[in-house]
Parts: sequence; C-alpha cells; structure tokens
Amino acid sequence: MGTRRSLLATTQAGHVAELIRTRLGRETELVEITTDGDRSQAAGTPITDTPASNTGVFVGALRDALLSDRVDVAVHSLKDLPTAPADGITLAAVPVREDPRDAVVARDGLTLGELPVGSRVGTGSPRRVAQLHALGLGLEIVGVRGNVDTRIRKVHDGELDGVILARAGLARIDRLGDMTEVLDPLQMLPAPGQGALAVECRTDDPLADELARLDDPASRAAVEAERAVLATLEGGCSAPIGALADVVEGDDGDELWVRAVALSLDGALSVRMSASGAPADAVGVGNRLASDMLADGAGQLNPSAADPATIEPPEVQNP
Repeated sequence: MGTRRSLLATTQAGHVAELIRTRLGRETELVEITTDGDRSQAAGTPITDTPASNTGVFVGALRDALLSDRVDVAVHSLKDLPTAPADGITLAAVPVREDPRDAVVARDGLTLGELPVGSRVGTGSPRRVAQLHALGLGLEIVGVRGNVDTRIRKVHDGELDGVILARAGLARIDRLGDMTEVLDPLQMLPAPGQGALAVECRTDDPLADELARLDDPASRAAVEAERAVLATLEGGCSAPIGALADVVEGDDGDELWVRAVALSLDGALSVRMSASGAPADAVGVGNRLASDMLADGAGQLNPSAADPATIEPPEVQNP
C-alpha cells in the first residue's frame, strides 16, 4: 500500500490497511512515497507556486508507484485528487467518511465569533480565506503552510490568534482536544471531498473487485456529487469553491442534498446554490447544480484570477 510519509497520511493508510485485513483477510505492507507536494511543503514553497498543475501535487507520485507495480493500492485524502480520471487507475473504494467540516483552533478557547476585531487567523486555503472575509468579522487573514503541529503551535506561541483546519485531520491524529469550534457549513462550506479517503488501484487488477467491498455507498454518492460540482465549475470558474453533499432519508427513500458556493477572493461576491436528487444520479445532480451556478454568474466572480485559486492544500502532520 502506497502512502505519503506524513503522520496523517500513514494514519489514514493504516486505517485502510485494517479494513483490508478485517474485511478482505489480506495483510498489507505500507510503502512510503515522497510527492512533489511534500517536497514543496518542506521547502516552504506556497502551494500555488508548485510545479505541474497544482491539484494532484500530492497524488502523482503515488499513482506513478501504482502504474509501475511498486505498490498495489494507494490511499489519498480524496480532496487532493484531480477531478479528471487517470488512465489505468480506478477509484476502487471510498470508505465511511469522517466529519467533513472545518474546525477552529484559537487562543484561550475562543470561537471564531469571539475573537476580537483584528485578530490574526491562519489558513493556507483561498476557499477558507474567501469565506472568512464573507463573514465580516474584521479578522486579519494570514497565509500558513506546514503540518498540523506547526499550525497549532503558532496559536499556542501567540504568533496567531487562531487557525482553520479540517476537523477530520484533527480527529485522525487525536488532536480534537485542541479544537475550540466546529464551523457550521452555513458559515463555511468545506472543500469537495474533505474528510473522505480515496482507495485507488490499477484498473486491470482483480484486486479492484475486492477493494470495492470497502466502499460506503452514502460516502461515495456525496463525494461524487461534490467532485462533479468542482469539475463543472473548474471549466468556467476560477473562484474558490466549497461544496457539501449529504444522503438523507426522504419520503420515498434516500435523497442526496448538495450545497455549493463559489466566491470572489475577497468574499464580497458569491454564488450559492443547492440541489437535490437521487444518490444513484450523484454526478448528474452535481453537474446540474454547477451549471446553474455558472449561469448565475459564478464564472465572472474573479475574471482575472488564475486557476490556483481553487487549490485546497492538505494539512499534513510530520513525525
């Protein structure tokens, strides 16, 4: 099993390895792979300045290891996956998703709304920056990269008053005790696929059928809808994007509900919409929602912005 070398990545891979052992009766060996994203992270290079196409900088090396038979399975944070399919590689399973919401780690146990005007809040995500500005709290937004410990330490050391992180990452490395607030999606929609894991293998490998037994249908439908929103908006919109889908019980069976937002970089302008449909039509629901958003002006929010505005850098945790 191929994994990035960070503690968060190896913890996630270990979770999938345990599923493979208990459900499939197979033992696994973790193979640690260094990606372009890891190298830029270590060098302190901003995510938008990394080579290649930015999205996928944490994925390509793992996929290369798959295609060269160095590994049989690769585990990713699903939000890192480019929306375009990769030749010869199959998304075999999306296990049960962690809570996808964003979380606050702030000084003195404060919530985001309790921080005084002018407080310094760190994030490396344009999506979070835009939504923080849209809340109108008068916060100073500071760009940060680095592992979870590094970001939290900046709060404890007084360099920052707070940071915004994915709750799922904090949960997986047992750092929920540092969290001071979970943000309601009404305040901040997460990145498409946030909180979910992607289990990939070679398309022609019979192992794909076995790995499919690890798939959670509700999690799969939700992330497929969110990624469809992202894929369609990427074709005509360079604005920061948030999306969240849920499978809920309806009068006539399960229903899929999707919310999405595209924002100007300063948060002053936004297009926010929702849609619903059948979980079996998750991609169609997401595509139609995004098309409606483009028709409502999502493509004109940042006409001069570059594509990296949509990048959602992962939070990593080094040993």
